[in-house]
Amino acid sequence: MATRPEVVLVTGVSRFLGARIAATLATRTGVGRVIGLDSFPPQPEVEHLLADSSVEVVQADLRASGEVIADLGVEAVVHLAVVSSPDQARGGRAAMKEQNVIGTMQLLAACQQAASLRRLVVRSSTAAYGASFRDPAVFTEDTEPREVPRGGYARDILDIESYVRGFRRRRPDVTATVLRFAPFIGASAETALLRYLTRPTVPTVLGRDPRMQFVHVDDALEIIERSVLESHPGTFNVAGAGVVTLSQAIRRAGRIALPIVEQALAVSAATGRGLISNDQIDLFVHGRVVDTTRLVREFGFTPRSTPDAFADFVRTHQTGALVTPERLAAAERSFLDMIQRVRAEVR
Repeated sequence: MATRPEVVLVTGVSRFLGARIAATLATRTGVGRVIGLDSFPPQPEVEHLLADSSVEVVQADLRASGEVIADLGVEAVVHLAVVSSPDQARGGRAAMKEQNVIGTMQLLAACQQAASLRRLVVRSSTAAYGASFRDPAVFTEDTEPREVPRGGYARDILDIESYVRGFRRRRPDVTATVLRFAPFIGASAETALLRYLTRPTVPTVLGRDPRMQFVHVDDALEIIERSVLESHPGTFNVAGAGVVTLSQAIRRAGRIALPIVEQALAVSAATGRGLISNDQIDLFVHGRVVDTTRLVREFGFTPRSTPDAFADFVRTHQTGALVTPERLAAAERSFLDMIQRVRAEVR
């Protein structure tokens, strides 16, 4: 087994994923110190995760990572400060790109100079494959995008991965792991896509019913932790086996689909303030399915399936559902009672 890093730096600890993995690593044998770096203070819902652990939180942007890594002798960096959707309260798309692209470039520059560094784990996304009518049925880690993505997040991911490839060439002594996550889902997951799917009515692209994959957030955390504590160089798709179509997802969540022509959704996305982005529109048109054979073989861990992960999400997100099992059962009973009354009257 690879030696566990003594000092670990985790970026993005103001949000759930970063706070949770930092708090978990702080409890692991062999890990002596965990530093959390973020330009924002921890969100209220994750404050307890950091307060109840020995994580040392440094509130600074990624430009400060060089000093932190050098001064503390950081041996592993876990880069989770990758924003998947613009937050208007934090600067919108411009701030998102600054964080994702420029921030990652600055972090990797600091990592390149750190003689103590032995392990680098970077959060990526299956959005790296883009989405187009030329896509294969299933993407492997070696598949190149067929079209340049039009969504900002997908383009950021391509830039991030290009920087990591450059880092690998310059620092072949560092174990670099890139994790291409499918969209997160689960009881504790909170993403723009999931907020969209829990609207009472969900706008969809008219005439399209794409295949979708998710990864349960608990399984994602398990993979991140193993990437830090063990040695798994390379790039890996991280998703639950199987698929759900968009119509199935909406139906199982108890919502109602509202088909809209693609051009109308595109106009909403173009404003930058709509409920949907170009990344999501492309996903809702073409879908995306990835192969996880390499992940299962290398990590010896199989994430729960996409249908199972989605079922866990549905169990904890019934609020706002227009169609629930209870309402369906009540409607069924009412229908049967009506049939019985009609039969009684006929007799």
